[in-house]
Amino acid sequence: MISMRRRVYASILAFTFAFSSLALTGCHGKTSRNEFIVPEEFDASRQFSITFWAKNDTNINQTNIYNQAIADFEELYPNIDVNLRLYTDYNKIYNDVITNIATDTTPNVCITYPDHIATYISGENTVVPLDNLFTDERYGLGGTEVLFDSPSVDEIVPEFLNECMINGTYYCMPYMRSTEALYINKTYVEALGFEVPDMVTWDYIWEVSNAATAKNPDGTFAVNGQQVLIPFIYKSSDNMMITMLRQLDAGYSDSSGNIEIFNDTTSSILHTIADEVAAGAFSTFTVSGYPGNFLNAGQCIFAVDSTAGSTWMGSEAPLSDIHESDVVDFETVVRPVPQFNIEEPRMISQGPSVCVFNKEDPQEVLAAWLFAQYLLTNDVQVAYAGTEGYVPVTSKAQESSEYQAYLNDPQQYDVKIAVTNMFLQNINNTFVTPVFNGSTSLRNAAAQLIDSTVKSVRRRETVDDAYISNLYSEVTALYRLDQLSWSKDSKTALGPLPKESKILLISLGVVWIGIGAYFATDLVKKRKKF
Repeated sequence: MISMRRRVYASILAFTFAFSSLALTGCHGKTSRNEFIVPEEFDASRQFSITFWAKNDTNINQTNIYNQAIADFEELYPNIDVNLRLYTDYNKIYNDVITNIATDTTPNVCITYPDHIATYISGENTVVPLDNLFTDERYGLGGTEVLFDSPSVDEIVPEFLNECMINGTYYCMPYMRSTEALYINKTYVEALGFEVPDMVTWDYIWEVSNAATAKNPDGTFAVNGQQVLIPFIYKSSDNMMITMLRQLDAGYSDSSGNIEIFNDTTSSILHTIADEVAAGAFSTFTVSGYPGNFLNAGQCIFAVDSTAGSTWMGSEAPLSDIHESDVVDFETVVRPVPQFNIEEPRMISQGPSVCVFNKEDPQEVLAAWLFAQYLLTNDVQVAYAGTEGYVPVTSKAQESSEYQAYLNDPQQYDVKIAVTNMFLQNINNTFVTPVFNGSTSLRNAAAQLIDSTVKSVRRRETVDDAYISNLYSEVTALYRLDQLSWSKDSKTALGPLPKESKILLISLGVVWIGIGAYFATDLVKKRKKF
């Protein structure tokens, strides 16, 4: 009787373990990835047609670079046709990819952001994990069978490559990188009685910006003689919040998707922003408009924008968006973004990456992979970096004679070269944000916190602790942050459990109820015997 009972008990435990394993597989199967098995040989006898989605910033030079890269690649691989589809917005690429995942019509190669890729891989086998492709001796980076001078893994700048790892796996390669720069109207700063330091602090920004709000008796601003002046404008509100939090070692999120942004430091930042908006010293792109336009018209003294936007910034900017008659002559200087601690400067690293989408045919994937790594060759990297203030993502390209000649070319726009050199000198001071499914929503939430505060002050609303608390709740609901993860601070679930987890817990409960019922019945039988 005892042995029988043990056998039944063991069977129940075995069933419990087996069902738990299956259920846990259901919980985590959407984030686990099968390794891509690299074919032993690329089939050059077959014809392949692959699609390539990219963004060109409406810059014809970038379009020409893509077309030239495709032509050069197709000359090396006549059996691979590359079809280019250009977008003017990364969010449109993101939306189209999400739509096409459902119909299994994704592109083969795509220029996109790691935050977006984290969402793409929530589907089954959508994006190819690149670990095996990176290191394959024949067709990997620097592989022996690759028909062009491909960089090795070691030649990709580590700080840029780190952003491409999601859950311990590489799902993309960096394509081009930029950071943010502080573009300064030095002429106006000196007119206000200040000098531009080598490293600008937030206190300096606020001091000069407040001084610039002084007006003449006729209501015009004293420093520019115009009716309009916003001393400091930040292009990317999300980057502003993220960078300030990182500089202060405050919470934003971790790689597991734990949301940490709603903290006392964030509240303090929002109070400061509210004060500066009320003083007329600050605004954002979302609220007031493109900072480069204000800068070039003499209506802004400090403008933070991407180094990739350098050709739009300054009184001699070749791509200025305002009429030349509205441009004010001034000296433009460039510095890293404002810092809280100039001894440990921190600035965000950002920029597009390239991923390869999975297909049923491994040979088609390999063809796409070959083109993807061609985008990292010196010819493409140096040419594309020359269109804006981007920096090549490989040390191979950065150290090339072609790139060094570009940096020392007096014919290049001096502000573009200045921001590029600033970035190169500060690569070790850059950081990237954690990437996970939902990190895009958190970025949007970070921007919303600042933009909402700016708008509220301009509407003469009171921004106090109660306002900020309510703003946290509104932003959490708007971007569904309560459904992303667990909060470390509250230690309570922010959102509902996944369906698979609920099934697991219910099933385990049923199983243990069954175990209890079995032994209860057995106990009753024993008592009847006695």
